[in-house]
Amino acid sequence: MPAQLALFSDERKPESLRYQPDFITMEEEQGLISHIIGLPLSPFQFGAFEGKRRVASFGWRYNYTSHALEKAGDLPAWIAPFIARVESFAGLPSSRIEQVLVTEYEAGAGIGWHRDKPHFGKVFGLSLGSSCKFRFRRKLPQGWERFAFEAQPRSLYMMAGQSRSMWEHSIPPVESVRYSITFRTMAPSST
Repeated sequence: MPAQLALFSDERKPESLRYQPDFITMEEEQGLISHIIGLPLSPFQFGAFEGKRRVASFGWRYNYTSHALEKAGDLPAWIAPFIARVESFAGLPSSRIEQVLVTEYEAGAGIGWHRDKPHFGKVFGLSLGSSCKFRFRRKLPQGWERFAFEAQPRSLYMMAGQSRSMWEHSIPPVESVRYSITFRTMAPSST
């Protein structure tokens, strides 16, 4: 907990951004990575473009061509205990997380500035394999306000409130293979 307090003592931290180091054990991390490696990951498609990362969606997926949510495969049984832990961490009633996105970032891959689609509510990210810089920015009349932190392996972050709605986030190219599992609740009236 002291690492969390020291990390987020900066008053520029986006409101409702939470970070928990060592959310899972090393053994759990290795088990999750084994499951991810066994998934049929596909290149990330956004419209006519292809991202430098590979993904698999469960529950729901956002279709960048039709700009709509569509059903994805069922949530796998191996992820259920981790969904329950994330829901507990957030104080959510059980079964509130309805979408999971698994991502593999090869060395040199990142993700540009964006906000998760408004169809989704709270967003949680579990970092696996290697750390990454997690950057935030929001536009102010006098320029950009910025905040960044290092998301360590096995850590969990949560974006809600202003950190979700008013700030964009990005990950610069990673130095070594990184995996992430993004857990999302749904926004009211989105499904």
